[in-house]
Amino acid sequence: MDPIRAAVPCRACLSGEDLDWLGGGRSVSLALGLMTTVETGPAPREGAEDGWQREVWAFLRERLPGLGPRPPAVTVRSEAPAASGLSSSTARIVALFRAFADASLGGRRVSDATITQWAYEFEFAVFNGGGMDHLAVVEGGALLLDGRERGLPFVRDRLELPERWRVIVVDSGTRKDTRHHIRDVRAQLASGDPALAAYRSATDEASGRVWEALRRRDLTELGAAMTAAHEAMRDHQRMSTPLLEELRAVALRSAGLPLKLSGAGGGGALVGICPADEAAETAARLARALCVSHPGARVVPTTAAPGARREPVPVAGGQRKGS
Repeated sequence: MDPIRAAVPCRACLSGEDLDWLGGGRSVSLALGLMTTVETGPAPREGAEDGWQREVWAFLRERLPGLGPRPPAVTVRSEAPAASGLSSSTARIVALFRAFADASLGGRRVSDATITQWAYEFEFAVFNGGGMDHLAVVEGGALLLDGRERGLPFVRDRLELPERWRVIVVDSGTRKDTRHHIRDVRAQLASGDPALAAYRSATDEASGRVWEALRRRDLTELGAAMTAAHEAMRDHQRMSTPLLEELRAVALRSAGLPLKLSGAGGGGALVGICPADEAAETAARLARALCVSHPGARVVPTTAAPGARREPVPVAGGQRKGS
């Protein structure tokens, strides 16, 4: 069996956290070129597979007849900060689904739509959340989504980020803390909490502004709309923290870069978008400022990305590349 490499981007949420599963609201995702790679191969297994590998394989065995009791050996690498609100865990799960399915079917291919649905069902059973992340990392580019309380969101529109723009990620150095977030927001939904209603209204409006700015290639308006989306998260749902607000202030003061929290908050990463020809200098100015004020933070320039990719791994002499 030839080795298989599945490379999957992470995603930033430009507006609309939770609206993908609250229903009746718009959210905007953007796939980022910080890749998670799962590579299968004939190399001897180095230790036991981890829990995600076992569970994804068990899920696939119920749907693909003839799979053995244990998954293939894999090597997993990720360029995205862990627990940062950039959906690195979903990227890993999607990459496992794609690599395992492709490695097991002898040249036949499970469709991207099926992989997306399976990955959503797999994670929903654990976290009871939405499907923005799964669509974002498989389909790539920017997506405008209409949320549903159950099931994958509806893809309302698609765009590519202009080549003349770049994404700046600021990893706060603190892990997001969302252990009870979905449970708590579902309780708000069930009780008709007015704070949640205000958040949904403000964020849906911000998502519309974000999408229109993307469509019109208006970077100034995009920064303002992403700021509105962040403020809705902070003011209505308390998703931000004092540290994240300090990082946003430093970025605006030192580099003129508006930043928005990506993910449900409590820590994690902030994202901003700037002109490509200014990206290196913007990142450098921000890194210098944070080195003094917040040395635990890290600046990660990146690009928008296409969706999940599958490719054969070059082999020589019967060994995997890099072995």
